[in-house]
Amino acid sequence: MIPRVSGKKVFFVYPHNVIREKLIQELIDREYEFYLINDHNKIESICENYKSPLIFINIDKGLKESEWERRIRLLSENEQTRHANFGILTFHNNEKLSKKYLMDIMVPCGFIQLKQEMKLSTDIIIKTMAANEMNNDRKYLRAKSNSGCTRFNACIMNKIEHGCIVDISSVGMAVCFDKNLTIAKNSYLPDVQLKLKGVLLNVSAVVLGCRESEGEKTEYILKFSNRTSSSSRSKIRAYINMTLQQNMEKKLNLQYV
Repeated sequence: MIPRVSGKKVFFVYPHNVIREKLIQELIDREYEFYLINDHNKIESICENYKSPLIFINIDKGLKESEWERRIRLLSENEQTRHANFGILTFHNNEKLSKKYLMDIMVPCGFIQLKQEMKLSTDIIIKTMAANEMNNDRKYLRAKSNSGCTRFNACIMNKIEHGCIVDISSVGMAVCFDKNLTIAKNSYLPDVQLKLKGVLLNVSAVVLGCRESEGEKTEYILKFSNRTSSSSRSKIRAYINMTLQQNMEKKLNLQYV
């Protein structure tokens, strides 16, 4: 078993289409760290490797309801997995089913009956996440660049300089330039172009400082200025979500090699 990673995470197992269509963008905008899982066999691995995850399970898919009941009971009783916080999602309006999961199994994060009109269901899910302090460990989500190099360029002294993004959040990023440059703290970069998996974004930024390591390129810390549009920040959040999802899928897949 790999060491548990700090920071609370939310997982949607077999997310309904209405979750994908109505809820995901709101979670991205609220800087929640969440993942979509389409394999119930990975629930144990999630529980064993992550600290107090919140796992919303769609019991309408993947297994028969009776099999879901048995599995969730075992997960709730097993010493290695019972620290996880489970919530149930379903389109079935069944009072008997609701009482079983809430009163008998006592899932801690509710039995949420979804509707095509998702406003009420969305509010309940977000309130459940807030009650479990799912984003208290950090204010802004950050993603490291995956294998390869996520590129950017910036206009500095009337010359376009290129480099790699080390990591990025909706408020700023750490970067390394291809050339050895000396850029003063508080320098304003009015024209910065990001290349995030085929999406080009133009932002402006202020240099907060730099980190230097012997034998390595200088790493500059940039903060996006107030001139950076909300649309650009939203696209950065979407890129972060996609990158984290890809990294999570690779990590979980390794458990089955």
